[in-house]
Amino acid sequence: MDHPSTADPDPATSTTSSSSTHSTTTTTTPSSLRKRLLSVDTSSRCGGSERESKARSEMAETERDVESAVPVPMSPAGRLFREKHFNCYIVAVIGLGSRVDVAAARAGLEATLVRHPRFCSVQVTDDASKSAKPKWVRTTVNLDDHLIFPDLDPTATSSSPDQAIEDYMSTLSTTPMDHSRPLWELHVLDFPTSDAAATVAVRMHHSLGDGVSLLSLLIACTRSAADPSRLPALPPPAAQQPRRREGGVAAAFVAWVWWCVVLAWHTVVDVVLFVATSLFLRDARTPFAGTDGVEFRRKRFVHRTLSLDDVKLVKNAMKCTVNDVLVGVTSAAMSRHYFRKTSDINSEKSKRRKNIRVRAALLVNIRKIPGLHVLAEMMKSSKSNGARWGNLIGYMGKRTVDRKKSSLEAIFTYRSGNLIVKLFGIKAAAALCYGMFTNTTMSFSSMVGPSEKVEFYGHPIVYIAPSVYGHPHALTVHYQSYMNTVKVVLAVDDAQFPDAHQLVDDFAESLRLIRQAASANS
Repeated sequence: MDHPSTADPDPATSTTSSSSTHSTTTTTTPSSLRKRLLSVDTSSRCGGSERESKARSEMAETERDVESAVPVPMSPAGRLFREKHFNCYIVAVIGLGSRVDVAAARAGLEATLVRHPRFCSVQVTDDASKSAKPKWVRTTVNLDDHLIFPDLDPTATSSSPDQAIEDYMSTLSTTPMDHSRPLWELHVLDFPTSDAAATVAVRMHHSLGDGVSLLSLLIACTRSAADPSRLPALPPPAAQQPRRREGGVAAAFVAWVWWCVVLAWHTVVDVVLFVATSLFLRDARTPFAGTDGVEFRRKRFVHRTLSLDDVKLVKNAMKCTVNDVLVGVTSAAMSRHYFRKTSDINSEKSKRRKNIRVRAALLVNIRKIPGLHVLAEMMKSSKSNGARWGNLIGYMGKRTVDRKKSSLEAIFTYRSGNLIVKLFGIKAAAALCYGMFTNTTMSFSSMVGPSEKVEFYGHPIVYIAPSVYGHPHALTVHYQSYMNTVKVVLAVDDAQFPDAHQLVDDFAESLRLIRQAASANS
């Protein structure tokens, strides 16, 4: 079922849709695509490092090619995010340490974001052929179509600014975007909140790229707060623990063979379970599970700030990874919420809930080179580029973190999805993914952000809170690190989780209890 209030115009049937913004905004919609050449000084605000030179060259090349570039076919993953049940959008609330300088923001956007190939392109499908694949076609960006200044109630923004932003972000989840333009928006909410002097909200269609791509692009649009002449330092890659090899070459060979056997076995089992999940293996019906049509309903985005030092303390005490700790915090928080919601049920049901199955679709970056990357490196088109731009994510139905680390399930789901698209079409791949999502309970993702304070076109960033909507889950959990903090961001079905703030508080309380236990046992 597709509701007109939430469905986007289909670019195959409409190229000039009505206004894409909420009725309270002051922007207008053009009746046709604008063809205006950009002329912006790309050397401003840039330092002299090799990395920044590459970024400037990439942006300049994009500007030169804006009219002449040939259409680029959309990837299978990008096409999947256009399907009715996966019409997905990424949203990111960014808290700023100063009020918004609109002129500086416009200049920064024109010098960076609007020159990116995906952010100056529209999705076009040949109407004459039903089998035609959508393509990215370059156009000229009118920044006034993408900078949105909502006209909110002054009483609400002054008396309860945090709630005003939360409510506004919730309305975006049911407000369609105009597919006759590049599919991104920057919403300016220029009033102070409890933890920021102003807020900007970025909304973009998921077909533009995945979290790694878009966060790398965001970093390319920022500068170090300590030294505005340079780009922020990228987070260091996770340290790889060297394997101890005892007993000589023979023992090492046996260990390698055993590792291969375990990897193959886990992959086969996980793939079978993935297919079974897509077809019939359904999670128990808990307060977290979504119902039919949840992907079309209004979402609410709530977030809390956690201490990265606390997470690392637990990591060191348990000799695990940061992601292991975050999965544990998520499990503990959901348990607290579940037992509070079901505390009044009878003893017979209490016995049944001991064996419930609750799984998450864990979004995994399957690039050969993990972590964030320099934007110019990501934009190289070579197939051998291990950090290339796009939607390079795999899905894993997850219960045991360590078990999944010795499996190729995520890579299999990505590559098999591409194969299914080639053999049977995008509708078959979408049906397979839809079954996987509707038969699991939630989505989970974590991203590493800048380790130092950064400025967004001259505005100090206080926090980054990303999320996503448009997929068939009632609960999505995102973790985003920045400096010495971690933001936990929940996207929940607004009607199903009227106590969303209590749920996100459970995450903070769970980390506190886990840290307390780790400190006592260390």
